[in-house]
Amino acid sequence: MRKDVEKYIQKKYGSNPEQLWRSYPNYSVFRHSDNRKWFAIVMDVDSDKIGRPGTERVDIIDVKIDDLMLRDILLQQERFYPGYHMNKRNWITIVLDGTVSFEEICRQIDASFEMTASAGQKKKFRQPKEWIIPANPKYYDIVHAFDTEKIIDWKQGAGIIKGDTVFMYVGAPVSAVMYKCKVIETDIPYDYSDKNLTIKALMKIQLQKRYKPDKFTFEVLKNEYGITAIRGPRGITNSLSLALK
Repeated sequence: MRKDVEKYIQKKYGSNPEQLWRSYPNYSVFRHSDNRKWFAIVMDVDSDKIGRPGTERVDIIDVKIDDLMLRDILLQQERFYPGYHMNKRNWITIVLDGTVSFEEICRQIDASFEMTASAGQKKKFRQPKEWIIPANPKYYDIVHAFDTEKIIDWKQGAGIIKGDTVFMYVGAPVSAVMYKCKVIETDIPYDYSDKNLTIKALMKIQLQKRYKPDKFTFEVLKNEYGITAIRGPRGITNSLSLALK
């Protein structure tokens, strides 16, 4: 499993193992290429060094974890231990003997990578998200925007990246979600400003689905999904995501 874990890190994140200690040639550190922060350490240690019976040599991985509640839950499970040779409040050790599934180990590696990553790396590697974004028909004829085109330029919202999904909420007098779109390009330079609107960058969005204006109205969003305001890009709940699909 150690080889599989190291291959996973190298393939997904392009991080190669570094042997930093001459006395410990089997200790491999993985870190970010830009900020140089560690996000995983693969080692082999005696079992009793991590608090389990015996002195047999075992392969382990240390990953960072900032959620103290999740840390406490994991430490109650077999083959999870406080971080070996690391800050035990922020790192956990996982034994690589197959007791913890490869998929679970990869999830913990991904979480450790994200929490130690720079803003640029987080943007590059994060998974696609779904957003509701507002569209004011007073400033743009969004109701008819997709009548002749499947792809349009739109103001880029903070946090939105290529691959994300945006559900366009058209303001009064429509007051409803009308379109589902895929973001196919971002960070297009643009400079516009007036008393109502400032745009610094555009994104290209591609129409995927239309909704009837009486389906996902503001009242439905508020009463059934707890969305009381749509003033800028915002995430959506799992229940609303399922309904929109």
